Amino acid sequence: MENFKCKIDATDGHARALSYNTSHGHFETPMFMPVGTRASVKGLTVDQLYELGSQVVLANTYHLAMRPGADVVEAAGGIHKFSNYNGPMLTDSGGFQVFSLADTVKLQDDGVEFISIYDGKHIFWTPEENMKIQSQIGADIIMQLDQCPPYPADREFVERAVDLSGKWAKRCLDSYDKNQSLFGIVQGGMHLDLRMRSIENLLKCEGENKFGGFGIGGYSVGEPHDVMFETLPRVAQSLPDDRPRYLMGVGNPTTLVEAVHAGVDMFDCVLPTRTGRMGTAFSSQGRMNMRNSKYIQDFGPIDDACNCPVCKQYTRAYIRHLIKNDEILGGILLSVHNLHFLLDLCRKMREAIIAGEFEKFYQQWMNSPAKFDY
Repeated sequence: MENFKCKIDATDGHARALSYNTSHGHFETPMFMPVGTRASVKGLTVDQLYELGSQVVLANTYHLAMRPGADVVEAAGGIHKFSNYNGPMLTDSGGFQVFSLADTVKLQDDGVEFISIYDGKHIFWTPEENMKIQSQIGADIIMQLDQCPPYPADREFVERAVDLSGKWAKRCLDSYDKNQSLFGIVQGGMHLDLRMRSIENLLKCEGENKFGGFGIGGYSVGEPHDVMFETLPRVAQSLPDDRPRYLMGVGNPTTLVEAVHAGVDMFDCVLPTRTGRMGTAFSSQGRMNMRNSKYIQDFGPIDDACNCPVCKQYTRAYIRHLIKNDEILGGILLSVHNLHFLLDLCRKMREAIIAGEFEKFYQQWMNSPAKFDY
């Protein structure tokens, strides 16, 4: 299969099972990407990621460009050799991190000026410079530089972000490293018409060069869960069928299930590892707070329905003990469990789609205790 080509293996309603090939291997959807912001998934080795069945790891352009610097990653042979991860990798453009700096950001049509949180330096990124940095880092899939508006935001502000992101998408498409796959990003806040305009802008950019897939940004930025789903299904289903659809920054299990039902293929989020370090576990019975005193003498696994390495070896009582005493191992074990839970959930959804039973899977999930995960 040619690199950066998408194959549709099966569909069931709007749910899709895809295969996508890269120079570091192929991946299958639905798929969750563990987040290795600084080229490291917090607390896990690459061997643990392989064991869990991780397919793609996400790293962040902003943080790597600041430290250690894209030139250092390039000198190491690229992000794969630098991090010792021999599988497909994706870099976020860093646009979300830049625009989250708020008052320190100066936005221009040509690019964005911001102040580094690391050393206070003033930095100016154009779309072309961002593409150069992502080329130096060397991930298989890269994201366009875009403007991600916060929630809530005035319609006028969101409208400008849509139009500017569309112009930047064209510049990224004209300048990116063709050894990588560039994804365009849909913005538009909670305004369906602006989301449709953003999609139209992206498709107008395409000529001989085409986007390898599409990110859906600007959701899960503070809005109520139900508000996202007022527009997400229409947005996902309006994107081309022949390329992956990636809902950026979303990682709780029920949202993954609902989004796949709506036509989304790929996900990423720090949630499984961040909440793991805080003492929280995903489970078939819903989200669990492992600090709870009811687990003091509970010698069963975190989740009876889970076959992850943690549930095979450790008890709720022991994990609670670790978390309550701020032992590093507690956060690591819960991170492993939570990542396994999401990766396994995606595998089960793919199997259900291929079997033509995804609607049954969806209804069972939405009527189970697992639904209550946030």
